[in-house]
Amino acid sequence: MRDITRRDFAARAAAALAALPLVSCQRGSEPGLNGKIVTVLGPIEPERLGPALPHEHILVDFIGADRVSRGRYDPDQVYETMLPYLQEIVAQGVSGFVECTPMYLGRDPELCARLSRATGLHILVPTGMYKEPYLPQYAFEQDAGRLASSWIAEFENGIEGTGIRPGFIKIAVFRESLKPMQVKIVRAACRTHLATGMTIACHTGHGPAAMEMLDLLAAEGVPPHALIVVHANSESDRQYHYRIAEKGAWLEYDNIGSWAPEQHLELLRDMLGRGYGPQILLSMDRGWYHVGEPDGGDIKPYTYLFGEFLPLLRESGYGDDIVKMLTVDNPARAFRIDAV
Repeated sequence: MRDITRRDFAARAAAALAALPLVSCQRGSEPGLNGKIVTVLGPIEPERLGPALPHEHILVDFIGADRVSRGRYDPDQVYETMLPYLQEIVAQGVSGFVECTPMYLGRDPELCARLSRATGLHILVPTGMYKEPYLPQYAFEQDAGRLASSWIAEFENGIEGTGIRPGFIKIAVFRESLKPMQVKIVRAACRTHLATGMTIACHTGHGPAAMEMLDLLAAEGVPPHALIVVHANSESDRQYHYRIAEKGAWLEYDNIGSWAPEQHLELLRDMLGRGYGPQILLSMDRGWYHVGEPDGGDIKPYTYLFGEFLPLLRESGYGDDIVKMLTVDNPARAFRIDAV
């Protein structure tokens, strides 16, 4: 493919943005939430999200679904520990933060709401479940419809009596062909999306699994634009990136800062050059307070993307219009209720 000028790219990106359809719900989300982004402090208009990190963590507990509980940590200590890390990115101009910890892995919406009030960050938390061994026993016993009903109830009534709604669905699959349990989780996420309009973010990092998921979405009547393929940068075969993008799903490159920057810069040059920029999300998958480790363990700052990587992207010849698309426009579209 020939190299394209920035003017050519801008025209193609605008055309791609216009062509991406809205996601429709069969049952429909609450009318007052359609088109909104649902944060821990309530719904906001998408344009208020601003520069955003679409995949990070504040607190995670890997003890396992049968032992995880809020009694395993002191919320005040976590708050005091993590607050300065969030204040650092607010000082960089970041205003949106997607906390991607699902249920049974340390999700704490009240802690996130407290940090949101203190920093001014628009923080989103998910409904949904991860993968074994972080699934409760009832997830193996219930069918996809029953699981979806409980996730839908969180959206309608709030999480665990807090009144705080999830803003998206977080699930996970293994780096292999989908097992029956993963098929059930994906189907539950699809049915939750159809009832609420929430976007599905799936820990993937594996091209064949992503394609299987897209087939499942189609079978459930969910358009591909409702899916974020999380850790897409972990797939080494670039052909899968192209195929996922051609299908219309989101590609999330979210280990930025953990790899040599040139690896992500080269990947972005390729994908931007092919016109896939309107489907790319950038984040770092950083933080976080590790429950069970002294003082939260080794916590990685959230500052690398905006402080170091984006300047490198600009030095590579990409202007503020491209940076805005990747860090402001795309996250706002990806996490809108009933539209992606």
